[in-house]
Amino acid sequence: MKALSFKEHGGPEVLTYTDVPDPQPPGPGEVLVQVKATSLNHLDIWVQKGWPHLELAMPHWGGADVSGVIADLGEGVRDWEIGRRVVVDPGISTREDEFTRSGEDSVSPGYRVLGENVRGAHAEYVTIPAKNLVAMPAHLDFPSAAAPLLVTLAAWRMLITRARLRAGETILIVGAGGGVNSMAIQIAKLAGAKVYVVAGGAHKAALAEELGADLILDRNKVDWGREIFRITEHRGVDVVVDNVGAATLETSIHAVVRGGRIVIIGNTRGPQTQIDIRYIFGKQISLVGSTMGSHQDFFKVTELLWSGKLRPVIDRVMPLREGVEACTLMERGKLFGKVVLEP
Repeated sequence: MKALSFKEHGGPEVLTYTDVPDPQPPGPGEVLVQVKATSLNHLDIWVQKGWPHLELAMPHWGGADVSGVIADLGEGVRDWEIGRRVVVDPGISTREDEFTRSGEDSVSPGYRVLGENVRGAHAEYVTIPAKNLVAMPAHLDFPSAAAPLLVTLAAWRMLITRARLRAGETILIVGAGGGVNSMAIQIAKLAGAKVYVVAGGAHKAALAEELGADLILDRNKVDWGREIFRITEHRGVDVVVDNVGAATLETSIHAVVRGGRIVIIGNTRGPQTQIDIRYIFGKQISLVGSTMGSHQDFFKVTELLWSGKLRPVIDRVMPLREGVEACTLMERGKLFGKVVLEP
C-alpha cells in the first residue's frame, strides 16, 4: 500500500509518498479500515521531527484522524460489518488501570495515540481496535468526518474537563488558525462563555469571527496582553488557552484574572520558556495541562459534530501524495483549520 512515511527524523524533506508493506490481517478484537480521508495535526510534525526518548519502528507514518470503510474483521468482532462507514477514536488504551477505570484514559501510562506511538492513517489502510470505532452518519462526507476528530477531542477535554469553563465566564484563546483553537472557539461559545481571540492578520480574524468569537485582537496591530487588561477594566479573563508556548506564556499570565486558569495543550512556537513564578502564586493562578481525551469524550464530541452543533473547519483537501506540501504549509502557519488528505 502507499503511505506518507519517513525513515529518519527531520523536516518535511524526510517525508516520502511511497510503497510500504501491506498491513497484517486484523487480530482478535481489531478491524482493518480502508482510509478514505485523514488529516494533518501539529502532532504529526512533532513526531516527524522527533524528541528525546521517542522510539518508533521505522519507517513510520503519522495520521491520527481517520474516516473510512471497514475492510476486514478480526476474531471476536461481532458488532461491525465489512463496508460500514466509520471514524476512529485516535486514543488507544492498551491496559486497564486506575486511570482508565475512572474515565481518565489519556492520563494512563498505557495510552497510545494513533500516528504518534503507533503507525497511523497517512496510508491506504490502518488496523485499530474495534472498540475505537464510531459509525458515520449517512449525510456526512469522508473529509468532513475526518478533519475535526483529534482537535475536537483535545479542545473539549481542555475546556470542559480540565479548565472547567462555565457559562458567563470570559476566555482568551491565543491563536486562531490552528485546528484545536478553531474548535475551541466553537466549544467555548457552546458552553456560554464570552470569547476573545488573538489572531495574526485580518484574514484569520475574519474567520475567527465567523466561528463566533466575540472580539478579535490582531497581534500584528496591538499588544494583546495590555489590550485584554484594558477591555476587562484591569480584571483579566477567567481562562486563557495557550498552545503557542514559549513566545506567549508570560503575556498569558498577565492577561488572566486573579484565581484564573491557564490551560496549556501544546507548544507550537517552542517548549522552553522562563517565567516569574511570583505571578503564579501571587495571583493564585492555576496552570493546567491537557492532552487528548477519554473514549467518553470522543463519543460526546462526535455527537456534537454529527448534529451540527460543532462544525469542521477545513482549509483545503489535498491528495495524500501531496502530503509534503501540506506539511510545509502547516509548519509555516499558512492555514486556518485543517488540511485533509485523501489516499
